[in-house]
Amino acid sequence: MKTSKYVEDLKTKTATELNELLVAAKKELFNLRFQNATNQLDNTGRIKEVRKNIARIQTIITEKANAAE
Repeated sequence: MKTSKYVEDLKTKTATELNELLVAAKKELFNLRFQNATNQLDNTGRIKEVRKNIARIQTIITEKANAAE
C-alpha cells in the first residue's frame, strides 16, 4: 500500500525533518481550504488526505518523543 510506504519513510526521518514536513503540510492544508472556500478547488478529497498525513506525522513525532524518554 501507498500509506504504509509513506509511514515507513516518515519513521526514517529525524525530528527536525518531521517538523519541517508538518509545517509544509499545514501550509498546504491552509491553501487547500482557501481554494475550497473560493470554489477553486477541483479535488476536495485532497483535504482529507492532507489532514490524515498531518495526523501521521504528528503520531511519528510523538512516538519518537516517547521513545527518547
